Amino acid sequence: MLYTDAVRLGREAAQRLALSGVCEVRPGLTDREFTWIESEYGIEFADDHRAFLAAGLPINSARPEDGATWEQPWPDWRDGEEEELRLHVGWPVRVVLHDVEHGAWLRSWGARPASSAEALRIAGQELAREPKLIPVYGHRFLPGGRGTYGGQVLSIWGTDIISYGRDLAEYITNDFYPLDEDAGPWEKGDAVPVWGEFLPQAQL
Repeated sequence: MLYTDAVRLGREAAQRLALSGVCEVRPGLTDREFTWIESEYGIEFADDHRAFLAAGLPINSARPEDGATWEQPWPDWRDGEEEELRLHVGWPVRVVLHDVEHGAWLRSWGARPASSAEALRIAGQELAREPKLIPVYGHRFLPGGRGTYGGQVLSIWGTDIISYGRDLAEYITNDFYPLDEDAGPWEKGDAVPVWGEFLPQAQL
């Protein structure tokens, strides 16, 4: 059973997206589809993300995604290509490890090993302890986990990680609604080296 506040948040995000007109919205995912997707891809949707996708499944995009490595920035959990979805799900770890291979490192991981292979092994273990990030749109991801909701939507581009919204509904507004000329910049948080240092205990 989903928390009432999580359902409200997910539905609010879905409503904002539908009103934006930036993509096609198809009938939402069913409980059976969620069960299959989570089992097939080894993920767990947060409760607000689940409510968002149950309200309507976003498909395609009215704008190009700069630097996209996937054909569909909105993951098509129902009819998408399995390989593309797996690549999308694996993006955060893959791109962070790419940066680790080229010198990126966190003090919290201890001293960096001289061996690149050992550095990658340790970084992989550390990232595996973090909440798994689930794709929302392009390189925007939401922390997963049943029984959780209200996580920040993070933009993941290697170790360049920033917040694009303090929750899913705010993210939709920030990314798909243009600011009024007189409005100030939206709160997107500070750049952080890896998502584990950006989650609630260290952000906003």
